[in-house]
Amino acid sequence: MTVKIIKLFLRLAISFGFLSAVADRFGIWSKNVSVWGNWDNFLGYTQLINPWIPNSLVPTIGILATGAEIIFAVFLIIGFKTELFAKLSGLLLLLFALSMTFSTGIKGAFDFSVFTASAGAFALSLMKRKYLEVDNLIFKSKT
Repeated sequence: MTVKIIKLFLRLAISFGFLSAVADRFGIWSKNVSVWGNWDNFLGYTQLINPWIPNSLVPTIGILATGAEIIFAVFLIIGFKTELFAKLSGLLLLLFALSMTFSTGIKGAFDFSVFTASAGAFALSLMKRKYLEVDNLIFKSKT
């Protein structure tokens, strides 16, 4: 495998992981494979792993996290500012893993490979060579 194929694989794996989680909270996945299955259950889990956040702010946190996951996924898929959005993805995933760890224990974060996904996103941010990325078109048009 080449570095460019590994980079593409990381971009797509992280992106589809985000989009799958978003689809779950909107009830797009069938009930027998869903973790949350709907928005209200997702907000309940958001409150569970962030007990220090006032209940009134939980919907805002849920919207912000969901929006970030959608934006990060789209930008990673198309390869726009890949290094930046990979770092932001790594940070978001790390915050999620730490929230899980401090509220429900480390086992869930390990079982759902959240630390692994975070590490993968940070590794992706270090891969500078462009492959099938919109940034290639932007860079070439400036020369």
